[in-house]
Amino acid sequence: MDALYTAVATATHGREGRAVSSDGRIDLALAMPVELGGDGQGSNPEQLFAAGYAACFGSALGLVGRHAKVDVSDAAVTAEVGIGKQGEGFGLKVTLRVELPDTVDQATGRELVEAAHQVCPYSNATRGNIDVDLVIE
Repeated sequence: MDALYTAVATATHGREGRAVSSDGRIDLALAMPVELGGDGQGSNPEQLFAAGYAACFGSALGLVGRHAKVDVSDAAVTAEVGIGKQGEGFGLKVTLRVELPDTVDQATGRELVEAAHQVCPYSNATRGNIDVDLVIE
């Protein structure tokens, strides 16, 4: 694959440090969530992954909607990223909650969401590695 764009970010001190993008647009404190024993006084990798996945999936949905001539411009995607023990290490799971406009019928909506799941780079990167549940609301 030839990259059309490459994002660059640096994190220091792991989950208790700072994450900064090369262009400076992201510069935020990182902290363990309270649920994992931290103070929760910063963002965490799961939040960042959820935000990126939700945005990317929304764009993929828009793309497949335009190709199908179905207006999904008012759709909203919420990504829930869970972390937990998996074997000796940790694993992730994702639920994508897709809220479609009322003008999109259930069958068409399901087809578009499934098609977006095939197009989205995050979905392609996680396929076979992370359980991803698609929920249409």
